[in-house]
Amino acid sequence: MDHAAKWKTPLLKHPYPKLFPLLMLASLFYFCSGIIQVNKTVEEVAVLSCDYNISTKELTEIRIYWQKDDEMVLAVMSGKVQVWPKYKNRTFTDVTDNHSIVIMALRLSDNGKYTCIIQKIEKGSYKVKHLTSVMLLVRADFPVPSITDLGNPSHNIKRIMCLTSGGFPKPHLSWLENEEELNAVNTTVSQDPETELYTISSELDFNMTNNHSFLCLVKYGNLIVSQIFNWQKSEPQPSNNQLWIIILSSVVSGIVVITALTLRCLVHRPAARWRQREMGRARKWKRSHLST
Repeated sequence: MDHAAKWKTPLLKHPYPKLFPLLMLASLFYFCSGIIQVNKTVEEVAVLSCDYNISTKELTEIRIYWQKDDEMVLAVMSGKVQVWPKYKNRTFTDVTDNHSIVIMALRLSDNGKYTCIIQKIEKGSYKVKHLTSVMLLVRADFPVPSITDLGNPSHNIKRIMCLTSGGFPKPHLSWLENEEELNAVNTTVSQDPETELYTISSELDFNMTNNHSFLCLVKYGNLIVSQIFNWQKSEPQPSNNQLWIIILSSVVSGIVVITALTLRCLVHRPAARWRQREMGRARKWKRSHLST
């Protein structure tokens, strides 16, 4: 078989016509026996196992095809490895580990189902000896959301916004207070067409006259990031007019107290003097009677 011609032929065209029925077999295998799932984040390394052991000597007798969905990733034929352009310089095969492929510097575009097909030559032709699939899920973690004050849209109403960006897959944002979901306003989700990363934001209005503790919760895949916003109502401050009234009231109260004390002293002073005179007269009368 002319391997060289196949080596240079464009992806999944004439060099690999038999791979299409193999994909059908791969799909059947997936539905019948399930599929292994590998979860990774952007820039990490993923190892996808073909789950098939063969000796190094047998490499010249087999062909190994790795493909993602309907595109080729890597092929090993007659012991030689070919890596397709999208995976060049970051993908290689590990023959010592069940003929796994190792994909480095993962991208979001690497998400998908990877199928390993092994053909072995028998009686002059290659036949499928093994087929397995692995689902690779690549995510980008969202940072902890930030909550900012957007001011007061109306009297006694405060508006805040929760925002986070740079994550994948598509997120969902909710506002909670006392474990109950609140009605948000202006919730938006956008995706960068180049990086495929998402940005999500949501606004919430609340009454400033009450104390609050809000939880901004962002879910993406099976992961969660969150932020808490606490609001403490402020005590009412007296206005300038109220302040002057308080001051005048205090001054008047002080004057009244001082006046009352003064009048009391003035009223009780003559009575005290009269008592002193009477007591003096009584002592003189007593002494005069004792002397006689």
